[in-house]
Amino acid sequence: MNALRFLFLFLVITSCKSNATIQKQDSVIKNTGPNIVYILADDMGYGDLSSLNSASGIQTPYMDKILKEGVHFTDAHSNSSVCTPTRYGIITGRYAWRSPLKKGVLHGYKPALIEESRPTVASYLKSNGYTTACIGKWHIGLGMQPKDGDKVVKSKDGVSNVDFSKPIKDPSDLGFDYSYIMPASLDIPPYVYIENGKTVELPTEFTKGKNAGRGVMWRPGEKAPNFVFEQVLDNFTKRSVSFIQDQKEVDSPFFLYFPLTAPHKPWLPVGEAIGKSEAGLYGDYVTMVDDAVGAVVEALKKSGQLENTLIIVTSDNGANWTERDQELYPHRANYIYKGRKADIYDGGHRVPYIAQWPGVIPAGLESNQLMSTTDLFATLSGILNQPNVEEGAEDSFNLWPAYTSNVKTPIREAVVHHSLYGMFSIRKGKWKFTPELGSGGFTKPKNREPKPNEAPGTLYDMINDPTEKNNLYNEHPEVVEELNNLLETYKSQGYSNK
Repeated sequence: MNALRFLFLFLVITSCKSNATIQKQDSVIKNTGPNIVYILADDMGYGDLSSLNSASGIQTPYMDKILKEGVHFTDAHSNSSVCTPTRYGIITGRYAWRSPLKKGVLHGYKPALIEESRPTVASYLKSNGYTTACIGKWHIGLGMQPKDGDKVVKSKDGVSNVDFSKPIKDPSDLGFDYSYIMPASLDIPPYVYIENGKTVELPTEFTKGKNAGRGVMWRPGEKAPNFVFEQVLDNFTKRSVSFIQDQKEVDSPFFLYFPLTAPHKPWLPVGEAIGKSEAGLYGDYVTMVDDAVGAVVEALKKSGQLENTLIIVTSDNGANWTERDQELYPHRANYIYKGRKADIYDGGHRVPYIAQWPGVIPAGLESNQLMSTTDLFATLSGILNQPNVEEGAEDSFNLWPAYTSNVKTPIREAVVHHSLYGMFSIRKGKWKFTPELGSGGFTKPKNREPKPNEAPGTLYDMINDPTEKNNLYNEHPEVVEELNNLLETYKSQGYSNK
């Protein structure tokens, strides 16, 4: 009898907690919708988080706390293994290889990759009453104007014909109410800040660049006097904190897209971060990423907005952690996964993905759902219970059910992977199929022809062989044929998820 009574009380309490979560979510959405903070690290690997890698040489207490108090996805993938196409996918909900960018990344002077007419996460949320902001590294192209007399923007050896005194089309033309950005990565010119389409300080200086050893380099180019490489990450963090504080007295919810400059090179840890990790300058720089996350969470807490905010932290691709780095340090930035940034191997695109919304996302939830960074668009649509856009976001799926419960049925049929040099792969269920050999990225060989009697591609069982060692291409020709056909269908038609 006591056992039955205990079971009854347990079921009642569990039901009440579940109903309370649903009621809080429904109440927030009916009133305004939650605040949304999306923090995108630059080149941070799955194994960099100490909560995801017990042997990590880096301690990440702030990100670990989000994981402990929220959900983490074990099978999350950036939609590309390099930054520009991934950022395009996050903002638009579609794979970048559907755009004019078929491989590689943009340099700092390239025109905007996203058309102004294309729906974005920011324009969608803005249409649903959100105040939207982008603060950090953009790297999806900008609408810069050439100097008088020139027809197009040109650049060579870090010098351009851009008239930085003229207005620049930037994120504020794509649905963001406020933007404060740098054009590209911290190692790619021009080295300037742009605020709402205006260069904050003209690039009247020129840096010869720097190459001071592994990870400490940037290219020569135009630079504004106020652009200090070691201070950029902190500058963006402080402005993000300020934006959050300013929203305290605003009636509408906000969306903050906060793409960091770290731990992408140049690795520039400063102050107390120096020597803080057991993974060299790279590890120290990751601790600064963690501190930036902590500063944002603390700002939300101090301003009384934490309870009504969905925080997402992820990375634009895997870490650029080389075999030489692994010889120097026991740390494994990409955990057990093969390859590194730029590769078609899982180390190139399997990323940490954690999220927190107090009282709505259960603490300590782990999801094994296959997901892509393109899924942000449809997921936010699912949270708001508002229809997604009719045109666009064709590669975005609503993963919101997996944020709040242990959903076993796959939400996505498959995910398409894409490497720096344009190699494709597809993942469906446990199977990962690549029709070519090689990494398609930084790991050698980039491409190679099959040897006599060797399979021309790869097929891996990612559940039982996550390190991609045992090629089952010849053992399962029916799976190879199915996935090859599915990949070609997706490449030509897109997903049928509407």
